[in-house]
Amino acid sequence: MNAVPAQRTAGADSRDSTATLTGEPRRVVLDTNVLVSLYVFADSRFAPLRTKIESGEWLAITSEACFSEFRRVLGYPLFALADEGQKEALAAYDGVVAHFAGSPLAAAVALPRCKDRDDQKFLELARDAAADWLVTADKALLHLARRDRLRGLFRILTPEAALTEM
Repeated sequence: MNAVPAQRTAGADSRDSTATLTGEPRRVVLDTNVLVSLYVFADSRFAPLRTKIESGEWLAITSEACFSEFRRVLGYPLFALADEGQKEALAAYDGVVAHFAGSPLAAAVALPRCKDRDDQKFLELARDAAADWLVTADKALLHLARRDRLRGLFRILTPEAALTEM
């Protein structure tokens, strides 16, 4: 399990444009639906996202709350994953993700409220861990992508959009 401190020396827009030029990994938060696509279904459309993480070109970041949600979702009857399959998916992600070990920036930078309270933790993690991107397919989070209040913090992208920006 890796720990990652918060680092914010410039706005996300400037980090976003220079991360690949400087060799610094792009800092990304992946929401649970993206993780399920990558680590349960091994969705071939998004395989390059997983490759970027596993190669170290992208630094995937999680928090205890986000990681716990992934663990819980793996047990949903809908996925019909045996205990071993759940453990394998969780271990594969845990082996490449950095666990955020910084302090919240809640007082410093207010975030818009997400319609789905369960998704607020992804916004907070992206802000607090100085992520470049929050990659999601969640409609409530994507709705916030159009908000000017997130400019200079991080971008919210679909997996498809993240692929075109690679």
